[in-house]
Amino acid sequence: MRDFRPIFNILGLLLCIESVALLIPMFFDLINQNQDWKEFFFISCLTFLIGLVLYVGFKKENIKINLRQAFLLTIVSWFLIALFGSLPFIYTSSSLSFTNAFFEAVSGITTTGSTVIQNLEILPEGILVWRSLLQWFGGIGIIVLAVAILPTLQIGGMQLLHMEHDDPYEKTLPKINKFIIEIISLYVGLTILCFFFYYFFGMSAFDSLIHCMSTISTGGFSNHSSSFEYFKSYSLENVSIIFMIFGSLPFVIFIQFIHGQKMSIFKDDQIKLFLFLLLITIFVTSVWLANYLQIDFLKSLRIATFNITSILTGTGYTSSNYNNWGGFGLVIILMIMFIGGCAGSTTGGIKIFRFQILFRGVRLQIKKLTKPHAVFLMKFNHKTVTENTYLSIISFFFIYVLLFIFTAVSLSLFGLDFLTALSASASAISNVGPGIGEIIGPNGNYASINDAAKWILAITMLVGRLEIFTILVLFSKNFWTK
Repeated sequence: MRDFRPIFNILGLLLCIESVALLIPMFFDLINQNQDWKEFFFISCLTFLIGLVLYVGFKKENIKINLRQAFLLTIVSWFLIALFGSLPFIYTSSSLSFTNAFFEAVSGITTTGSTVIQNLEILPEGILVWRSLLQWFGGIGIIVLAVAILPTLQIGGMQLLHMEHDDPYEKTLPKINKFIIEIISLYVGLTILCFFFYYFFGMSAFDSLIHCMSTISTGGFSNHSSSFEYFKSYSLENVSIIFMIFGSLPFVIFIQFIHGQKMSIFKDDQIKLFLFLLLITIFVTSVWLANYLQIDFLKSLRIATFNITSILTGTGYTSSNYNNWGGFGLVIILMIMFIGGCAGSTTGGIKIFRFQILFRGVRLQIKKLTKPHAVFLMKFNHKTVTENTYLSIISFFFIYVLLFIFTAVSLSLFGLDFLTALSASASAISNVGPGIGEIIGPNGNYASINDAAKWILAITMLVGRLEIFTILVLFSKNFWTK
């Protein structure tokens, strides 16, 4: 653990990549003759210089990362990218304070989608592009984290990805690199496809660019304060629904499908439950809205389909103010915030597979009560779930709920009402974005919240995105001992 050279070396490489990404919004401002391009250029140079010093200064011939270094690298890299990513929000014409800028950057890189910016329409194109770029990079970052790092670290049951996809992990490092390149290529391809569909169905080229990045990453940043309500287009909502669902499915399954395993999508336990849960929630909500709002069922179906898909996938787009959905509607929104999509996708939340394992564990315990001497095996995707995996999922679920309660109580100390504190905590830990209530609901934002509360939420977003245990392990004495 005392050898930090590999960590600094890789951090330097990541900062160099981020510096190149900063040139993209710079070109948008340069083309539009906005003076913010100078700030983007300076921040890019600064980021590249620091990254180059770290990369060259700590370069080794053979970079090898052990388990504890992997934990530390994962945490520091996300924090550092958010820190440097916050600089454009401070020094460009958006002129945010450091707290607000860091909150916005963390919200972007964790694909949460919460914002402190009140009038998005008046911002220059560069900063709007940078917001969506952060989410886009955060989306691919969490996929790589979920399929290449977290299973190795055996966090919260993520080792199940080993069981599902033995091939990429039991081969050599070049095979793993090839596997990651395939996932990144798929991610880029889906983003381009999403762009063209948005553009074809009526979005401007710039709107399409902003929304394709934040849709496939299930991030939810828009360049309009009213989100998808601005477009008032059924076709665009349908395009968004399709690509939000794509972003919520395991990307490894897509790779298997491309490689000829055509039935992999239909056989995966996560996908089947996710789609069933999505459809049943949409139907129940549609029936409720038709009766509560006294509107036509088809209209309620359209409203429910888009907004339920958006919240369940953790994207956070809105086309309707769900604060007006009544008590039952708000309970549905709050509940599905916690669920999220599938493991190995861009979504946050507890993840579908954990609920499946917990439910099967309960069913197994009931069987053992009736047949105490029998031996029962728990299965997931036709593979046996070990006791260690089951215990790690139980631990994750317990800590998740505990952190949610702790965050909600902490927020209430800074003047937030019960509903706002509760939904803000749920939204942050599950990386959803909007909350419930007038302050942080679909028509609100996080600008008026106390600075201390914003720091709590920013930390909660990072902890939730990194699957909690990645950060908690740092507080273990054994982690730092030889």
